[in-house]
Amino acid sequence: MKVHFTYSHFFVAALLPGCFFIASCTNPDKEIQAMNSKQIGVEEAKDVAIDYSISGKTKAKLTEPYMLRHEESVPFIEFTKTVHTNFFDDTLGVESWLDARYARYMETESKIFLKDSVRLINRNGDTLYSDELYWDRSRTGHEFYTDKPVRIRTRTEILNGVGFESNMDFKNWSMKNLVNSEVRIPSTQFPQ
Repeated sequence: MKVHFTYSHFFVAALLPGCFFIASCTNPDKEIQAMNSKQIGVEEAKDVAIDYSISGKTKAKLTEPYMLRHEESVPFIEFTKTVHTNFFDDTLGVESWLDARYARYMETESKIFLKDSVRLINRNGDTLYSDELYWDRSRTGHEFYTDKPVRIRTRTEILNGVGFESNMDFKNWSMKNLVNSEVRIPSTQFPQ
């Protein structure tokens, strides 16, 4: 039995596997768009936990479900989902905690800018509410500050003002301009 091979058979035999390679190398449009939308110089991380320590002692732990690190001329880290931070005493007991919907850490300045529903709470339940707050680790004793409106709610007071400073445990704080505030004094403390 004699088999005749023609050039057309050879051409079809070479073309058929080539078609499979071409067909298998296509990406759906959504995949291509997703690859093109990723920014160059941006690192992503999920379920992040960052410990902040001074002289080997843990002072704070920041947790965040999603983080972006931007490699620009001035690098910064963005926390674009709800950020939560616990601040610890020397025995690792929680002294205060902080929540915000957005944070930006400027690496070269050691400063964190927090915004959108910022809440700082201490062990006593005293609570600061603000739209913006800075956490500057280089300002010992006055790490938290803002020039924006704030509200502080304690067991006996509701204080509204503009401008605020506090240490990390939110025990020693001051408000710059007090406005429309309410102080509740128990009747037992009135003079007779």
